[in-house]
Amino acid sequence: MSSSPGEAQHLRDLARLRRVRDRIDREYTQPLNVEALARGVHMSAGHLSREFRLAYGESPYAYLMTRRIERAMALLRRGDLSVTEVCFAVGCSSLGTFSTRFTELVGVPPSTYRRDAAHATAGIPPCVAKQVTRPIRNREAPAVEPHVA
Repeated sequence: MSSSPGEAQHLRDLARLRRVRDRIDREYTQPLNVEALARGVHMSAGHLSREFRLAYGESPYAYLMTRRIERAMALLRRGDLSVTEVCFAVGCSSLGTFSTRFTELVGVPPSTYRRDAAHATAGIPPCVAKQVTRPIRNREAPAVEPHVA
């Protein structure tokens, strides 16, 4: 049973997309952009973005930011670093962009998360805390309605 040339190309593209995703997972603290990621797998930036979105449901940049926010959440739960220190530790160069994306994915600003996270995960093993506090992928966190008494 042999595959068609189209199927073979699709499998090669999927392998390249996995290499991009693995690189993002390994090097999320480094300055990464779509052009550099695409060059690394011999694709154009546009083609990489389209194919990555088809394969994983989000753009390479969105995946990178989600990975950074996941790590930021873990660092903020520790409580020993400021929000600014965490922002730079996870590879973000703009505190404003970091705070905006963190709030979109998590539903609260990083400063609020840092203040409340230690209490919310007290007594839970870190490996479990990571799973139950994972940011929402492929959609923004639901808007929190203010409670009016």
